[in-house]
Amino acid sequence: MTNFLNMLTVSRILLGIIIFLLLYLHSYYWLALIFFIQASLTDFLDGYLARKTGNTSVLGEILDPIADKLLIVFVLIGLSLNLSSFYVGFFASMIIAREIWVAALRDYNARSMRSDRTKVTFLAKIKTTVQMGVISIYLFGLAMNNMMVLLFADILLLLAFLITLQTGLQYTYQTFKK
Repeated sequence: MTNFLNMLTVSRILLGIIIFLLLYLHSYYWLALIFFIQASLTDFLDGYLARKTGNTSVLGEILDPIADKLLIVFVLIGLSLNLSSFYVGFFASMIIAREIWVAALRDYNARSMRSDRTKVTFLAKIKTTVQMGVISIYLFGLAMNNMMVLLFADILLLLAFLITLQTGLQYTYQTFKK
């Protein structure tokens, strides 16, 4: 079962690459949306099944957040290129910077035997859900060729960024508090 769950996790990374390529092709938005929804569901499913069946693993705990980040990074970069959007590119860059910072904090805490300070929080899970929701709205807007939906996604991207920033600040505080 653990191997199956880890395969679900790895599938998110592969789907991120495929979605990036579909966005490059400009005419496969519905397929990109379907794949993204599938990838998002595997995030929920592998975590749920691991907890429900007791098949958690150290590899799974490491791979899961990496797969989430890679999926989101691939698709946000693909969206910024596809939409020729400085706005999406800027917030994608800020989200990526936060992810690198938190990875550094986790490494620092692991080396200091304080990994508990950067354990995944409930707000971080909300952050991932909001990011995935925003990306789904972008992909839906592209599939529908609807600028109003894309404008709505732009507004929600700012919200996703603010939540992302907040979680990064929380991890930073937890790491360096006395």
